[in-house]
Amino acid sequence: MKDSVVGEAVIDVGQGSILMEQQEYTNSDGNGVIVLTPTGRLDITTAWQFRLKLQECIAKQSRHIVVNLGQVNFIDSSGLTSLVAGMRDADKARGSFRICNVHPEARLVFEVTMMDSVFEIYDSEEEALAGATQGAA
Repeated sequence: MKDSVVGEAVIDVGQGSILMEQQEYTNSDGNGVIVLTPTGRLDITTAWQFRLKLQECIAKQSRHIVVNLGQVNFIDSSGLTSLVAGMRDADKARGSFRICNVHPEARLVFEVTMMDSVFEIYDSEEEALAGATQGAA
């Protein structure tokens, strides 16, 4: 896949803010995959803005999303809800939604809630990108 950096954004949510890098990859078929890499906490103070960013990316840029959680050291139920909503949006658009590189402290939340069986979770961004657009109608 060929990559191009689309941009970095700081989403200010009053009490807290979330730094998020966005990259777009294009495969040989011309299908794009958006990779979002949030940094910090994905919790009640940041989850809504993250959710809106997922919606925007799926609606306007690509129905294929990879969320790299390597820089997210804390996630709560609000953060999980934003990820579930993003997965549903991608499914409705006949796209794909993958999570990768989950920070060890955040991984525990996925395991305890059994959300690790709901999401497609990959160890690395490269693994998540491999075939991200295959099988989507």
